[in-house]
Amino acid sequence: MSSVILRLAWASALNRRLPLALMVAAIALSTAILVSTERLREGLRAGFSEALSGTDLVVGARSHPVQVMLSTLFHLGHPAQNVSLAALEGIASLPQVKWLVPVALGDTYRGMPVVATNTDYFRWVRTGESRPLVFAQGRAFSDGPPQEGRFEAVLGATVATRFALKRGDIITLAHGSGAIGELVHDDQPIRVAGVLDGTGTPIDRSVLISLEAFEALHAGWVGGLPPRVGQLPGLRQAAPPSTMSAPPEARRPVSVTAALVGLHSRAQVFNMQRQIERPGPEPLTAVLPGVALDELWRVISRGEDLLRLTGLLVGLTAIGGLIATILAGLEARRRELAVLRALGAAPRTLFALVIAESSIANALGIVLGLAASVLGVGLLSPWLRTNFGIESSSTWLTMQQGALLALVFGAGLLASLLPAWRAMRLTLADGLAPPH
Repeated sequence: MSSVILRLAWASALNRRLPLALMVAAIALSTAILVSTERLREGLRAGFSEALSGTDLVVGARSHPVQVMLSTLFHLGHPAQNVSLAALEGIASLPQVKWLVPVALGDTYRGMPVVATNTDYFRWVRTGESRPLVFAQGRAFSDGPPQEGRFEAVLGATVATRFALKRGDIITLAHGSGAIGELVHDDQPIRVAGVLDGTGTPIDRSVLISLEAFEALHAGWVGGLPPRVGQLPGLRQAAPPSTMSAPPEARRPVSVTAALVGLHSRAQVFNMQRQIERPGPEPLTAVLPGVALDELWRVISRGEDLLRLTGLLVGLTAIGGLIATILAGLEARRRELAVLRALGAAPRTLFALVIAESSIANALGIVLGLAASVLGVGLLSPWLRTNFGIESSSTWLTMQQGALLALVFGAGLLASLLPAWRAMRLTLADGLAPPH
């Protein structure tokens, strides 16, 4: 396509800039929706994958592997039941096991999950490309007896940012969702010992406490209810901090939700999985996080495809509007095209002219939509990270996104063949003397 045709197409587009500008805006909007959806999908997948680094197995009570992984690593859903610490200590003593970190779940802090574990969590758990956990403030909590009369907690970056918390602050946890006032641990305040740097994983949305603190919070509870007789849930007012009692004697819980396991060699992971899942007094499930995550993606892949298809349909609708605008404009341009024919322009020149005009509008809409997507997702990135744990990509365009944009441009190019063929078919006589 020669530069003369491109300049002529550009001048022709400027001459009809209002209707074409509307079509460019429609293409830009559809492109922004398509690319933003793809970027968020990739960010969500990356966030899930980064939470798995360094963990070879997740061990929990007998249940579906995806359920064990989601509840333990991503704090989604609820585990079927607990597993005894004695069983986990038996696994930790096996020669193939390098480290084992128990995890107990069930409490929350203002909707954020509370993760009870030990200080080995900060030593062994990794995110992303085997990145260790780094403290932005303070230090890890202390195992064992409470420090300075109170147990301690470590906050994820999102929790600290959203609720404006820092080292030394006092927080009060809730049992379950904490929707009922009776189930708030208002008699056992916890001091913030440290705040973690952001990781882009569910750790950012977590409050980490010791297993001893978790057990102390539920001391005397029966069937998930506190030992308070004669009071109905929701009728008891929270006790003021000055009247809160001292923590009870620290002791480890008998059972926990699950455990994260690291092996000396990943080549042993399948043998370890079979060994852990052998029939015994306590049925267990050993989950390979990568395998369970692949199964999860297969389950939700149809939803992802539907989102992608929706974006493509929006883009094709905008392209259809562009082609309709060009077709409608041909009737008003019949004299213009006839003059070009009279000046020696061949039919193929008129064909190329319309193709160039459509391609310019299509390409301009795609570029503007891509820029809007990058800018919009970039501006919303802190909000997405804080509220949903989605870490958006910093790259302008990935291979997958480029393929989708190429598909949109190719569809626009094919659709422009119709008005180009129509322009080529206009005869000189028809153009100079259009029918009334």
